[in-house]
Amino acid sequence: MTNNIKADKPMVTQENTTFKLSFLHPKNCLLLLAASFLWFISLLPNTVQNVIGRSLGHLVGKILPGRLKTAQQNLALSFPDKSDAEIKALAKENFEYTGLAVIDTANAWFWPDWRIKKNMVIEGQEHIEQAKADGNGMLILGGHFLSLEMSARIFGLLRPAHAIYRPNKNPLMEYLQCRGRTLSNKGLFDRRDIKGMLRILDEGEPLWYAPDHDYGRRRSVFVPFFAVEKACTITGTTLFASGKNTKTYPASSCRLPDGRYKLTIRAPLENFPTGSEVEDATICNQECEKSVLEQIPQYMWLHRRFKTRPEGEASLYK
Repeated sequence: MTNNIKADKPMVTQENTTFKLSFLHPKNCLLLLAASFLWFISLLPNTVQNVIGRSLGHLVGKILPGRLKTAQQNLALSFPDKSDAEIKALAKENFEYTGLAVIDTANAWFWPDWRIKKNMVIEGQEHIEQAKADGNGMLILGGHFLSLEMSARIFGLLRPAHAIYRPNKNPLMEYLQCRGRTLSNKGLFDRRDIKGMLRILDEGEPLWYAPDHDYGRRRSVFVPFFAVEKACTITGTTLFASGKNTKTYPASSCRLPDGRYKLTIRAPLENFPTGSEVEDATICNQECEKSVLEQIPQYMWLHRRFKTRPEGEASLYK
């Protein structure tokens, strides 16, 4: 197994994330304008943010009808007992939360700690404290909920963690996402730096991991996700959870009606990993399902979750 593990790459931290004058080049004017808009949005009261975010979601649904159709198809596949009207209503609400996700990102990247603390609700903090006391590596089994950026920021205020990310080719965008995501956390690992991730888990540190998207057939198995019996699911969880010093903690996040954010950390999984990649992937999907059912419209349904099919099976998307 060790021969297949990628070598260490430099971890991105707050210290090695620096602003450069070259970012002010005219070619970055639109991105600078967007970043300035996000910063301005972060200054507004929660009630105003809510109106702007939902309006933005409606606009996104009109501009990107294909994504709206994908969300509807995912919801219909996952919940076949729901009527067409219910699916359309869920998809509409989902896009409202998609607009709010832009607001959530602005808040996560620009709010000071005091405002985060004022607007966060924590369930399961005792599991974080126990893991720290025991010196266990925490594999945070998260999911792609629309408030993901904020949940990572909140967790970092409780216990600075590490996360996995995809580097951006645009230097300014790379700076913005790395700065925002390391405000209260220790660092970011390139998604290919498997060795680095395993190392920090062995050292008793937390690693945020979200294995719920469809990343293709490589290192994946087909297991159930809601009503879809064969959902392509990556097997990386088995590798990360296998360390002697690592425990796996399911986690979820959501935006509350009053504009605050709720982060939930559940008790560590027992007898996990099981020794079977198929069984482990099945458990991961089941844990994700529990979280989604608490907040169906706040999951990232616009991703083509079931795009990869077993050989010989037709696409589930039209």
